[in-house]
Amino acid sequence: MSEIAQVELFNQTRMEHLVTDILAEAARQGASSAEVDVAANKGFNVMVRKGEVETVEYNQDKIIEVTVYFGKRCGAASLSDLRPDAIRSAVQAACNIARFTDEDPYSGLADKSQLAFNYPKTDLYYPWSLSVPEAIEIAKECEAIALAKDKRITNSEGASISTIDVWHAYGNSHGFIGICPVTRHEISCVLIATQGKEMQRDYSYTTACDAKLLDSISQVANKAADRTVRRLGARQLPTCEVPVIFIAEEARGLLGHFVSAITGGNLFRKSSFLIDHLGKRIFPSSIKIDERPYLAKALGSAPFDDDGVATRPNVFVEDGILQSYSLGVYSARKLNLQTTGNAGGIHNLFISTGNKDLPALLKTMGKGLLVTELMGNGTNLTTGDYSRGAAGFWVENGEIQYPVEEITIAGRLQDMYANLVEVGNDIDKRGNIQTGSILLESMMVAGN
Repeated sequence: MSEIAQVELFNQTRMEHLVTDILAEAARQGASSAEVDVAANKGFNVMVRKGEVETVEYNQDKIIEVTVYFGKRCGAASLSDLRPDAIRSAVQAACNIARFTDEDPYSGLADKSQLAFNYPKTDLYYPWSLSVPEAIEIAKECEAIALAKDKRITNSEGASISTIDVWHAYGNSHGFIGICPVTRHEISCVLIATQGKEMQRDYSYTTACDAKLLDSISQVANKAADRTVRRLGARQLPTCEVPVIFIAEEARGLLGHFVSAITGGNLFRKSSFLIDHLGKRIFPSSIKIDERPYLAKALGSAPFDDDGVATRPNVFVEDGILQSYSLGVYSARKLNLQTTGNAGGIHNLFISTGNKDLPALLKTMGKGLLVTELMGNGTNLTTGDYSRGAAGFWVENGEIQYPVEEITIAGRLQDMYANLVEVGNDIDKRGNIQTGSILLESMMVAGN
């Protein structure tokens, strides 16, 4: 085994040598095939509160996952120690597990023809040449702008700056090794507003793989202040059934439940309300949902999945009809289908949008609830039952009337998706799921 394994990572050649060494060790110990997943990251986070440094955290770590196969018997081990002896011990542990594990007819590497041998170069790596002292000053300035915005902003839970570089490598016995470096940077601010005895909390953040794409600190600060102040005077609603708009950042979660329901693991475990729904209408006919894995500087882009399979543009919903599930190699075999290159998740999910921004959606709704925050985890993917604590604003005549809190919204995901009225063009790009605000025909709102 070469000494390259003892050298720090964050370099393509070093990553490739490490993966090659581990695969060779697995073969030496008798494995019929093997795969290696390596993730190394380094970065820091600073937080400032009330003008003082609250925390400075550095991180630099790595995790290596080794999976070996003896025919259809599988064993796995993980480690973070790159010394040759540690690698040998981890591979040996994985081999020992595999030798005494029952056969699984669905286990094994992806077919060689499915692997991303000619994967495209990713445009996702933009290290931020920012020192910790510089980050502290940026955070202080962001918080100061926010605290000065309104006299009702009386406290802060902090402004923070974070930056991280991540190098991901995957390789297997078919001769495939893929390396994908990415960066992610973030600025956030969390505030507290007071009015009489009432206190409200809210926040704002910006995140991107390229620091040049981040919102300015004044934008983050002013948005955090505006969001916090506008929650003052919140009240409950009487129980009712009304139209509901999820703002874009919360609509992302609504689509996240759909993604979970079409994910292979939930399907073969019979824990999804979309089992046997291929070819059936799930959304209105105007809706298309697809993924775009090769977008430059997008937070969900990836050239290959966790099986080393080439990612590809997938259309999951067309004309409202479910066209495809989201599958990795193992779940595809369990379901007697083909992998869609989604081991580990989806890559930049988009839903078709209309031509209305949020104010125009409010006009379309007329009277109802605008949801700006969700709490709790009351979603049952097996049945589709949905119940979440919520806060937001009551809307009449297409205009926000007052903030609301301490309410619960409930429905069934099947009905919510089927009764989707419109998706706004106010797309939130701060995540792997990109959507605008979503207007639903009606939901139950439980209040006082």
